[in-house]
Amino acid sequence: MKPVVDKELCVGCGLCASMAPDVFIMEDDGKAGVVVEATEDAATQEAADSCPVAAITIA
Repeated sequence: MKPVVDKELCVGCGLCASMAPDVFIMEDDGKAGVVVEATEDAATQEAADSCPVAAITIA
């Protein structure tokens, strides 16, 4: 799984970073970023599914 954050959709709520801190971080621009290229972590999919603005996709 390759997580991708759409910066234009992200509202910076931080939910993904709190649910999957090994995969997502909050960047200096206040939006989420991805710190791993690929992961099989179930928390990553949960974070994507929980994003309130659907800014995270898993490829």
